[in-house]
Amino acid sequence: MKILITGASGFLGSHIAEQLAGQGHGGRLLLRKTSSRRFISGLVYEEVAGDVIDAATLRAAVEGVDAVVHAAGLVKARNEAEFQAVNAEGTANLVRAAEQSASVKRFVYISSLAAHGPSPDGGPRPPDAPASPVSAYGRSKLAGEDAVRESSLASRAVIFRPPVIYGPRDPALAPFFRLARLRIAPLLMGGHNRISVVYGPDAARAICLALTAEADVGGKIYSPEDGRVHTWRDVLAAIEEAVGGRAFRLSAPRWTFSAAALASEAFAFAARRAVSLTRDKVREIAQRHWVCSSEDLRRDLDWVPSIDIREGAKVTADWYRQARWL
Repeated sequence: MKILITGASGFLGSHIAEQLAGQGHGGRLLLRKTSSRRFISGLVYEEVAGDVIDAATLRAAVEGVDAVVHAAGLVKARNEAEFQAVNAEGTANLVRAAEQSASVKRFVYISSLAAHGPSPDGGPRPPDAPASPVSAYGRSKLAGEDAVRESSLASRAVIFRPPVIYGPRDPALAPFFRLARLRIAPLLMGGHNRISVVYGPDAARAICLALTAEADVGGKIYSPEDGRVHTWRDVLAAIEEAVGGRAFRLSAPRWTFSAAALASEAFAFAARRAVSLTRDKVREIAQRHWVCSSEDLRRDLDWVPSIDIREGAKVTADWYRQARWL
């Protein structure tokens, strides 16, 4: 198969590109001039210059490909309009281009559990339960889902809503590893919030299965997770083991995280740049239950996670050290 991949220069997208290349599939990567090629430097691929927010660049990108996996997106932005421009309107642009291509047989969109919203009772919500995102990021990813569902590609499309993803090449959790190495562990509201997690290469493998499966998976929504519900304290324990020491746990009320987020936003405004820690993000992570189930994924595509969080954290820490991120 010839597969167009957006977001291939990033964490999850690079794992998808790497695995598809290893399976012998032809990869066409949509890359901006400013995109880093670090994670894909060892791959053989066809490059198309473009950006999902520039609709004029997308027709050539989808021409002649059998499938599209859309992994590009913003995880931090200066405001909700920026999230919407890339995650919602950019997805709609790509969907329209794919609709006009006679060759595209499957479209996979990488959304987020944030689009579906937290669980009110600690159990996984059915994929078709009404969405209730609580953040600007979640609303933008839901709008991207709507663009897919409302298109003529809907019956050929698969939506993935991963929970917390971690692993080699992930910049998001690297600060937690650095703090743990310094023996410091700030835990929002005691770190008892329940979450699902998935190892990045495992999530990529699930996405590759959906892209290439002969089974009819069109219209499905999947959430890959490692088979257990964790707390942030569980995640911290795995990170501590990986970095080789126990951190001092600082249980902090929500207002302290909100105050830190306000300071972070002030810096972002002055520097005219996006930051990860915002009050909106604190509102999202403060929810008691971010859990999902991979039962459908296991049944339909025979996918199972290959690694538990302890081993995954160790592999991740080793990669961070080699990359000098830790």
